[in-house]
Parts: sequence; structure tokens; C-alpha cells
Amino acid sequence: MTTTRAYRMTRRGAAVAATRERILEATIELGYEELDLDPTLERIAARAGVSVQTILRRFGSRAALLDEALAAAQAAVAGERLPTARDEDPLLPLLAHYRLRGSFSLRMLAREDTDARAAEITAGGKRLHRDWVATAFAERLARHDPARLDALTDLLVVATDVYAWKLLALDRRLPEAVVLGRMRMLVDAILAPH
Repeated sequence: MTTTRAYRMTRRGAAVAATRERILEATIELGYEELDLDPTLERIAARAGVSVQTILRRFGSRAALLDEALAAAQAAVAGERLPTARDEDPLLPLLAHYRLRGSFSLRMLAREDTDARAAEITAGGKRLHRDWVATAFAERLARHDPARLDALTDLLVVATDVYAWKLLALDRRLPEAVVLGRMRMLVDAILAPH
């Protein structure tokens, strides 16, 4: 293969990947911005600046695109909750995540009983949050009786849940530093040695 041909193939591959990413971003944005969890291919195509045929060539079907967009959004959410430094308080990225996505999460929770796609999103979010709790507080949980770990994890899930954030940040309109302090108090109380 000539260098020129290899370069063209690499450029073409990059263009295909960029188009695919634009389509995924458009799909995810429609969900976040407009709460449209079941957008038509025409709406996605218009937002991404591509044709419906391009979407079908890249993803095969609308269902495959929606599934991949959900997986990409969930991966991004998991990344948003990760501490940027080993010793960073895990509540800091969590609160930043809630600032960014909390209102969307609350709207999905309100729709989960009547909307299958919302239920799928919230089920994934609930699993993600419990996994985050187990990881974020692993060292402190390890100091407790293993027979209590499930109960302690349940309590930490509640103390750091989006609803706890809603009650403090949205309903009470407390400053973020106060919300952080209250969540820390809850976490510390739960994990205090007994």
C-alpha cells in the first residue's frame, strides 16, 4: 500500500469516526436538552448535520443508535463522578455532576414509571450510583464489620443520592459549600465507628 493511499484511508477513517461521534452527541444532546429519549432519525440527522442514510450506515438501526447513545452517556456520567486526584473528597465531583446533570436525573426519575426509556436510564443510574458509593468509600467501608457493609452502603446511597442534593441545593437553596458540608456530615455519621 502506498503512503498516499494509507494517508487517505487514515483520513477517511478519522472522518467516519468524527461523523459517528457527531451523531452520538446529537442524540445525547436531544435527551439532555429537550428530554427527547426517543428522537426520530430525522431530528438526529438535522442536529448532527448528516442524512438519515448516514446514520443508518453508521449504526444499522435507530434502536442500535439509541442503545449506543445511552451507553456513551452512562460512560460519560461515570467519568464525571471520578475524583481528579487520589486524595480528593469524592463528594466534590459528585456535586459537580449533580450541578450538571441533577435536574435531568430528577426529570427521568419522575418519568420512570410511565416511560420505558426513562426507566432504563434511571436503572442504569441507580446501579452506577451504588457502584460509585462502594468505590468512593471503599477504604472507610473496609474498617467496618463485613456483616454491616450492605446496610452501610444503602445508607451512603441515600445520603449522597440526587434527591438528597435536590432537598438541600434546590429546595432549600443552600450554597454549594453548605450542601457539601451537610453531605459530609451524613457520610461521616454513617461511617463513624460503632
